[in-house]
Amino acid sequence: MFPSKQTADALVQAANDAEVKGRSLWRDAAIRFRRNRAAVVALCVLGLIAAFALFGQLFAQWSNEEIDWSIMGAIAQKGAPSIANGHYFGADELGRDLYARVVQGTGISIMVGMVGSFVAVMVGTLYGAVAGYSGGRTDNIMMRIVDILMSIPFMFVLILLLVIFGRSITMLFVGIGLISWLDMARIARGQTLSIKNKEFVEAAVATGVSPMRIILRHIVPNLLGIVVVYATLLIPGLIMTESFISFLGLGIQEPQTSLGALISAGAKQMRFGVIWQLLFPLGFFLVTLYAFFFVGDGLRDALDPKDR
Repeated sequence: MFPSKQTADALVQAANDAEVKGRSLWRDAAIRFRRNRAAVVALCVLGLIAAFALFGQLFAQWSNEEIDWSIMGAIAQKGAPSIANGHYFGADELGRDLYARVVQGTGISIMVGMVGSFVAVMVGTLYGAVAGYSGGRTDNIMMRIVDILMSIPFMFVLILLLVIFGRSITMLFVGIGLISWLDMARIARGQTLSIKNKEFVEAAVATGVSPMRIILRHIVPNLLGIVVVYATLLIPGLIMTESFISFLGLGIQEPQTSLGALISAGAKQMRFGVIWQLLFPLGFFLVTLYAFFFVGDGLRDALDPKDR
């Protein structure tokens, strides 16, 4: 028995309504992201690493600054990883618990990457959006400033700031965040050029909305997709930058530590057969970087307009 015309029309209308509701950009992106198994697994791994950095100290039997005097002078023989003496990852050359220091180093490295990425995204997005929407001479002047700043070696400037103003985590945040916004500014400017001629922007201009209000309420929200992807891919780059600076001895200073500082200290102990001091921080460093890269690739595929 065939359904009546009214029933068929109702079913068609319900299907159309369901399709319209499912065409949201963020809903489609979430569905695509969940289909990417590598990205989902990487996101779960990041969650575990974040939980380790936040709550790992609760399971430590030693603090990150406490010295185990019983193994001093015999690290290679007594400082190996052991549950019996409470050194889950072993001890470093000074008898300090490596597990507690890896917890602290993981948290600081992730914090440097996320705070630096946040500063870079905020400054770069607003700067690029203002330049792209303004156009003309203002756009040329603002982007030439970006070109000049990009011609300056990034690592040289960062090292110079740390040497002049002191080696502190605050200066590391400032140096990394205020220099790494340049690429974001160029990306935001290019996207703004393609958005500012859209109908909703022209309607806002016609109703007398101020340019800054248009940028904040119409331009920037439409840049969120590319901003989220860039921020996710920027974090591992900033973590590597901080690790390289700390590896040179110019980054995080004692009693604080980071994964880069721990890797540097572990590399020096390899000749004495103390491999665990390098193995554990290097393992967390690589897993964190790969997890961020896979999540960033997954977000990029999910938010790619060409696949919409």
